[in-house]
This record gives sequence, structure tokens and C-alpha cells, in this order.
Amino acid sequence: MIYSYITLFILALVAIIIIARSIRVVPQQTAYVVERLGRYQDTLSAGIHVITPFIDRIAYKHTLKEQVIEIPEQVCITKDNVQVGIDGIVYLQVVDAKQASYGIANYFIGITQMAQTTMRSEIGKIDLDKTFEERMIINTNVVNAVDAAGRPWGVKIMRYEIKNIVPPKNIIQSMEKQMIAEREKRAAILLSEGQRDSAINIAQGQRQKVTLEAEGQKSKFTLEADGQAAAIKAVAEATAEGLKKVAATIKESGGYEAMQLRVAEQWVAQFGNLAKNTNTMILPANLGDIASFIATATSAIKMSGGSGTGSGK
Repeated sequence: MIYSYITLFILALVAIIIIARSIRVVPQQTAYVVERLGRYQDTLSAGIHVITPFIDRIAYKHTLKEQVIEIPEQVCITKDNVQVGIDGIVYLQVVDAKQASYGIANYFIGITQMAQTTMRSEIGKIDLDKTFEERMIINTNVVNAVDAAGRPWGVKIMRYEIKNIVPPKNIIQSMEKQMIAEREKRAAILLSEGQRDSAINIAQGQRQKVTLEAEGQKSKFTLEADGQAAAIKAVAEATAEGLKKVAATIKESGGYEAMQLRVAEQWVAQFGNLAKNTNTMILPANLGDIASFIATATSAIKMSGGSGTGSGK
């Protein structure tokens, strides 16, 4: 009886071991490579699987997630013979577990070495100054080269990024001096441009000022000339109107005698003013004959007035 229990226990234990070795649970984003008697048999994806115990075995386990590999710093020589230290990061993903298992012994080492050699080749094609400007182009070229090499290994290169570019100390000092010189140059250019713009603005302001003053003077002179012309015209019109009225008055009864009296008064007044302004005078020979002078003046008026003035005599 005891032997029977022992036998059953042994059989149950063997059964448990067989079941445990037969059932495999594969996690999500993971792939198991199964070998049967040392030869590739199958690739197990996520889920539960049954394999043949003691014959099949899980030879390789691969994660299908995107992985990150740090590329160690290495010394590269640029086209202008400057040594720079460069390191980077590679992002990759296993797309074929079988090829990743049998295509290469260790794809991490293979990709690292491939990325380093490609980086040295790319840096050797450009000058030091352009290594900082063309980082995106370098990254793209490294990705293309490493991805082409990694396809037989079942690995896809997602992207590559340069972490640091470290030139020698003397080059760094020269670059700092060049940067300071460039900044001083830009500052001097900006200062000169500012002074030039200021001078231009001042000149334009002066020109506008002179133009406005000239236009103001022109407007002033124009207005004064217009005013003077209007005043002269008004005086002329008033004089003409007065002469018309005088002529009309002379034609009336007694107008001619009043005109003679007015001429005599004006003659006497002007002669008196002449005596006040100067000590030396030239007198006409007939100064005492005022009547003849008045007659001469009135005859001139009659001649200018025409036949109409004779009627008032």
C-alpha cells in the first residue's frame, strides 16, 4: 500500500514536471525562439504555448520593444585634420527574432561598432565648423548605413542622435575668440548702422524743415502780394470812382467854379509845404499871377474832360 502511494506521488510529480516544461507563457512585446534537439523549430509570440518537453527548449528570448544603445565616445578626424570626440545614442527594434538569434552573435556589439565606423567616415567628409551645423545630415547618414547593415540581423534602426561633439581645448579657445570677434563685429556694424540711420533721419528732418519753411515763406509772400495787389486795386478803384464823381460834379451847375477853388487851395497848400521843407526854392516867373496858373490847370482839366466841362463855364 505504501509503495502504491509512493508510485502515485512519483507519477504525479513527473506529470507536473512534464506539464511545467511543456507550457510556456510569452509576455507581450516578447518573442521566444524554440530549438528542437539543437535546431531552430519555431518562434513563439505573446501568449500561452505548448512545446515538447525534454526535446524542445527556449534558446533565445528577445524583447520587441524599442531599445536604446549608448555609443561610446570615440576620436574622429575631420576633413581639416582636427580631432574631435563624438558619442551618440542608437534607437533600435528587433523585428525578426530568428535573424536576431542566428544572424549575428550579439547585435548590440555589431550595431555599436557599425555606428562608430560610420560616424568616423561621415566626420572625415566635412570640416570642423560644419560638424555642428550638419548634425541632422550626419544622423540621417548613420541611420541609413547602420540600418542597411542591421537588416540581415533582424534589427531595424529607428534613429541615431549625436550626444556630444568635443573639440580639443585649443580649438575651443580659438572658437571662443572667433565668436567674441564675430559678436564685436556685429555690434560695430549695428552701431554704425544706427549712426547712419540717425544721420539720415536728421538730414531728412532738416530737409523737411527747410522745405516747410520755404513753403511757409512762399505762402507768406503770396498772401502779402495778393494783399498788396488787392489794396492797389482797391485804391485804384476808389480813385477811379472818385474821379468819376469829380467829373460828374464838374458837369453840374457851379461845379467848374468849385473845381477852380479846390485847385487854388491845393496849390497854396503845396507851396506852403515846399517853403517849410527847404531853404532854397526855385520860383516860377509868374508866381504872382495865381489866376493864370489856375486857368492853365483848369484848361488841362477841360482838355481831359472833353466838351462836357465847357458847359459848366
